[in-house]
Amino acid sequence: MYRSLNPDHIVQTVTQLRERIQEQFPGSGLGKVSDELQSIGNEAVARADWIAKPLLPLRIAIGFLVALIAAILFLAIAHMNVPVKWESFSDFVQAIEAGINDLVFVGLAIFFLVTFEARIKRRRALKAIHELRSLAHIIDMHQLTKDPDVVLNLGPTTKTSPKRTMTKSELSRYLDNCSEMLSLIGKIAALYVQRFDDPVALSAVDEIEGLTTSLSRKMWQKIMIVNQGKG
Repeated sequence: MYRSLNPDHIVQTVTQLRERIQEQFPGSGLGKVSDELQSIGNEAVARADWIAKPLLPLRIAIGFLVALIAAILFLAIAHMNVPVKWESFSDFVQAIEAGINDLVFVGLAIFFLVTFEARIKRRRALKAIHELRSLAHIIDMHQLTKDPDVVLNLGPTTKTSPKRTMTKSELSRYLDNCSEMLSLIGKIAALYVQRFDDPVALSAVDEIEGLTTSLSRKMWQKIMIVNQGKG
């Protein structure tokens, strides 16, 4: 029960976070980002389910092609006219080399067909993971101007400084929401490889988790500064 991620629970958590952000910061840019996260979360459930299921029509077609190649190879070997004696050793070597080249070519063709389904799924998973990576950077952009020093009146402002109207409590909640969104991005990414054991996709998910953890760490440093200055 607790050995795998539940997609429905992840989507429910994303929805609750989105509603909380809309209540705390109505009409904010972060609220629009949370809308996008919810949309991506809903799409991720369907995408991950598609990736996990076998593509039966494709597998049948690939099986037919592999069987056809094997039959052609068998017939070619059966009707091959192999001389009992070779005129020279070089002719023997050339014949062996030609046979090996043909076997390698057939092997590569079969390998291409057998791994075709996995490559299709990998391409779709990597495209979805790239969307999550972009969204993580967008969340980070929204917190860049949330400077705790200014909220705590520890630093001067200039004409080009962004307008900061948040209180200490609001800023802390805002950064905490950003951190939660980043954490959920990592969980959504993990859905794609939960039932799809592909090393390339797994590596991409690990990179997403590393990115979101690094960005979240910066936000929690700001939260600690705000909380220390509340007293």
